[in-house]
Amino acid sequence: MKTMINIKADKEVKENAQNVARDLGLPLSTVINAFLKEFVRSRSISFSVIPKMTPYLEEILNEAETDIQNNKNMIGPFDTAQKANAYLDTL
Repeated sequence: MKTMINIKADKEVKENAQNVARDLGLPLSTVINAFLKEFVRSRSISFSVIPKMTPYLEEILNEAETDIQNNKNMIGPFDTAQKANAYLDTL
């Protein structure tokens, strides 16, 4: 038997959750039911603290890795922190 649960959520959180669920090909209710079943089964709540990189950040890091491999846009290394700070002061 199905029952209705009414909860309050921030509008933006709900919309973002719906978008992610839709991207995964699932209705949000299925995702919430899965979370509730896991909560009942494990009798615990866990929150992931591992950040996931955005596609934009991945692109920036890939560009930086390419620059490092090609020795492009590289400054330093500096022998001392003072030399690094002196360089930064010139920017």
